[in-house]
Amino acid sequence: MSSLITEDEISHESEIVWLEDIDDLDYVRQSLDRLPSRRGKPVYHRDGRMVGYALLGAAAKPSRSSGTFRRRVFWLLPHDRDADPSGLYAKGAPAEAVDPRTLAARVKGYKTERSEGGPPSTAMRELGITLPL
Repeated sequence: MSSLITEDEISHESEIVWLEDIDDLDYVRQSLDRLPSRRGKPVYHRDGRMVGYALLGAAAKPSRSSGTFRRRVFWLLPHDRDADPSGLYAKGAPAEAVDPRTLAARVKGYKTERSEGGPPSTAMRELGITLPL
């Protein structure tokens, strides 16, 4: 989903609020949720846990049809790598996952070698190449 989030959709973000220390997380899932307000902690309706969310500035306009605001929410499921390091995502990451260190207000974030579950290749290290994918 990270590739589905456009810079225009997050252009009114003023801040990202983290509920956990992101230094311990290889990746977080991100989605754009329809929420009733620009600010404040949203109600969480998924399995797993919310690890962060975006706040919007005063210039953000609600949807004309629903009156809601599109805000990013960052979350993890019970089978994600932080809770099950040798499980389904021991290598690789879900489509909507990004490295939380690459996220900021108005910045989509990227997959990195760490979020994909492995170190950079020897050739990449020798050439000084790092990815965000």
